[in-house]
Amino acid sequence: MTHVRKQPFLLLTFFVLCSISVQSYAQTLKEFFANTSTPLTYLGVDFSQAKIQGEAATPTEIKEKFEPINSVIITEAKKYDVTGSFKRSAAVTNYTDAVNKVNEDANVTQMKTDNVSDLGKLTPEDINKHVKAYNLSGKSGIGLVFIVDGMSKTNKEATMYATLINMSTKKVLLTEKLTGKAQGFGFRNYWAYTIYKVLHTIDTGKYKDWANTAATAPEEKVAEAPKADTAKPKAKKGKKAV
Repeated sequence: MTHVRKQPFLLLTFFVLCSISVQSYAQTLKEFFANTSTPLTYLGVDFSQAKIQGEAATPTEIKEKFEPINSVIITEAKKYDVTGSFKRSAAVTNYTDAVNKVNEDANVTQMKTDNVSDLGKLTPEDINKHVKAYNLSGKSGIGLVFIVDGMSKTNKEATMYATLINMSTKKVLLTEKLTGKAQGFGFRNYWAYTIYKVLHTIDTGKYKDWANTAATAPEEKVAEAPKADTAKPKAKKGKKAV
């Protein structure tokens, strides 16, 4: 009787362990692209590293629009289709607190410029360093963030790094600079449209390119801790007395 009663518990334990294993495996880029059911967390649009060229709005007015841009992308999910663009079988989870915080702390006065040549300075190495500033405590799985590089009123476009990260380790799994044309009335709509265009680029071709690259990439390996040296130290030879 005792053995029979334990079976449901053992089965439950087995399924829980399997679930934990799947979630752990889903931290890799290869698994993300191979399995459309792998969850995705949308982290938002990070403006904190951007240069903003030719914008008439004041630094205060600009900063006040960062959060509304992030909000409209979530509230108008049918238009800004993150789930569809990344081919997820379930709706993405939204968590913009970390990105909203770095946007709030940004020095917009230093971001403004009149010169187009000031744009386009961010590198993938800069992205690797910058994401370490995100407060993702307790988060796991794959996160998506758009880190804006430049916003040009002259060229009517914004460039940004579409970036996938392992939220547990803050390791960048993929980052690529993409460009979206700006359109619309008012600061929020004008620059939010660039995200719409970038998502369209991902949906209509870039996602497939990334998936093909990930499929042929070697499996990520977990680094092992160095083994302790258990060998006995050799005795040093002393100098002979003269």
